[in-house]
Amino acid sequence: MVEGGVPFPMLSDGGGKVGSLYGVYDEIGGVENRGRFLIDPDGNIQGFEVLTPPVGRNVSETLRQIQAFQHVRNSGGTEATPSGWRPGKKTLKPGPDLVGKVYEEWSVEDAKE
Repeated sequence: MVEGGVPFPMLSDGGGKVGSLYGVYDEIGGVENRGRFLIDPDGNIQGFEVLTPPVGRNVSETLRQIQAFQHVRNSGGTEATPSGWRPGKKTLKPGPDLVGKVYEEWSVEDAKE
């Protein structure tokens, strides 16, 4: 899946105990839906995605989101990462001056880089 292995902990939950706590366990089918939860060092869920078993997840997008959450955390909340952001790309500075001007600050072309 990822060269060198997945660089974060993953969980297998054969009995459905954790899946039940997170609301992704399908008791009738006896399986868990594909749940991905991004949990920060403080134990707070920062992001999640739940898909039914026939649909796979995008590991590259998961890694991108982890990098974005880490960047925002490291900035102390002074920066935000727009859709599609990658390390080294432009960030946004949250605040009243940004309201209604996100597109001006971060254009579609910036997102494609």
